Amino acid sequence: MDVLSRLIELARLRPTLDIRCRLQGAFQIDHEPVPAGTLPFHLILGGDCLIRLGSGREVTLRSGDFLLLPRGDAHVIVGLRPRGEAQPLRITVSGMLLLRENGEGEPDVDLLCGHFDCAPGAAALLLDSLPDVFHVSLVAESEELLKTMVAMVYRETAEEKPGALAIIAATCLSLFIMAVRAGKTSPVASSGLLQLLADARLGKSAAAMMSTPAFAWTIDKLARHSAMSRATYARQFRERSGMTVGAFLTDIRMMLASDLLVRTRRTVADIAAEVGYESEAAFGKAFKARRGITPARYRAAEQARQAGQQ
Repeated sequence: MDVLSRLIELARLRPTLDIRCRLQGAFQIDHEPVPAGTLPFHLILGGDCLIRLGSGREVTLRSGDFLLLPRGDAHVIVGLRPRGEAQPLRITVSGMLLLRENGEGEPDVDLLCGHFDCAPGAAALLLDSLPDVFHVSLVAESEELLKTMVAMVYRETAEEKPGALAIIAATCLSLFIMAVRAGKTSPVASSGLLQLLADARLGKSAAAMMSTPAFAWTIDKLARHSAMSRATYARQFRERSGMTVGAFLTDIRMMLASDLLVRTRRTVADIAAEVGYESEAAFGKAFKARRGITPARYRAAEQARQAGQQ
């Protein structure tokens, strides 16, 4: 399994479509910040609008754009074509999905708003590699494929056939993966995990660390794995990823350990050995340094959080 697919799998992303918006003229829709583990997203099906962040930053979204807020920041959706006074918003049910409108006729923007729930610890390496505002044009990835996928979401929400929710969720996840894949070669990936994976030789070493985290990896071994000199490998790895090789390996081990702590009943000592630590004490120290909490308390907290979502 390639690194990106494995990271997506470990993140346990669970997509939910919240509402479809067909808006025109002047409008402003506030979105409050959300807790860790919840990632708001917007997919522009047609037209355009503005996203204004709490920091004051503004991002213009156009048809085919995908925007994700990995840190769950507060934001406002604003109309780009105000005409007269703002019309009152009304919410109705369209198929299985809520529909928000403020007028008649063709909208200035048609967008899907939703969110992903995830396992924060196991998703950390993936999400930390994304900017606070992850904005990608999916049209550039494949316009025809995007149209097909969006049409599928439309049809499934309207017809409400058996299995529709599963199809919609899978499609939203596929759109997210397309956005991340497109981001590997876009300006948002000037450094970080996406840029690292886009490099053929460095990506091989990342895959090796991911597949065998317990191996006693050294820079020399990883450099040989990537067919590079030690100095060149270490320098380029840091330039591409924005972190040292050691920090990256530790993050991989903590991500895998976070997943095992929540998903299995294995002992902390067993998990420590699985991810490359010779003692439970050394693992516990490294885990607390990364997560701010002991492995046992992390397991209990995550299990309680997941129970609260059910």
